[in-house]
Amino acid sequence: MNKTLTRPFRSVWAFLVRDYYVETSYRLSFLFTIGGVVVRALIFFFLSEFIEAATGGLLGDYGGDYFSFVIIGIALGGYFSTGLSSFADALRQSQTTGTLEAMILTPTPVSWLIIGSAAWSYVYTTFRVLIYLMVGSLFLGLDLSRANYAAALVVLLLSIVSFASLGIMAASVIMVIKRGNPITAVFGNVSNLIGGVFYPVAILPPGLQLIAYLLPITYSLRAMRGALLAGATWSELAPDLLALCLFCLVLLPLALFVFRYAVDRARAEGSLAQY
Repeated sequence: MNKTLTRPFRSVWAFLVRDYYVETSYRLSFLFTIGGVVVRALIFFFLSEFIEAATGGLLGDYGGDYFSFVIIGIALGGYFSTGLSSFADALRQSQTTGTLEAMILTPTPVSWLIIGSAAWSYVYTTFRVLIYLMVGSLFLGLDLSRANYAAALVVLLLSIVSFASLGIMAASVIMVIKRGNPITAVFGNVSNLIGGVFYPVAILPPGLQLIAYLLPITYSLRAMRGALLAGATWSELAPDLLALCLFCLVLLPLALFVFRYAVDRARAEGSLAQY
């Protein structure tokens, strides 16, 4: 195969291998991560026993089971947090270690450098999500027997692209201003608050519901819960899938354009190595 075509993939693999060795060198931290997932799952399981009596009507589409509802929210919310922060975190680390300028000067396209820098974060997030689902289904009553796994995979891929696009734009801000981006933290908190991670969007006031439906996470969560908990068909998921496709088609090209602009501006100012 042409080396020009395989170079981006080899670059992403190199990022993955590097970050894998860094992460696994801290074995105690790795074990604490697994323990934290289990403890958090247990907290929401016991909390669901308290909450379900009050929310059963709003959770009818999900079998009235608050634990199943919230565990899917936490799992997909992990991808949202990763997408929003991993690119900015990787960029910031490259700035402080002095490797950013060297990476950008390589023949690898900037877009593949972006993907490679966050690849391990997504692999690690997927591992945590699998632990959530495994603990929930094996020990805490999470019922995935009706799940439409093919649709759930499509929802996940579209969600990752839309979430990552927002994260790339956040990284672009850091590239220009050389500081952490407080807007990202605010946006992430607002999205978790009104996007349906911990409770149905239907309980929000009409004004907040309107804002919620401007966020990709709202459609991601509704579609993922429908696919995994209710076994929703493709036609039933079509409106949410269409919305996610639109988010991807708009946000991804915009994010890549903004990031390239930020890189070009930093190069022109000679500030790539500054932080």
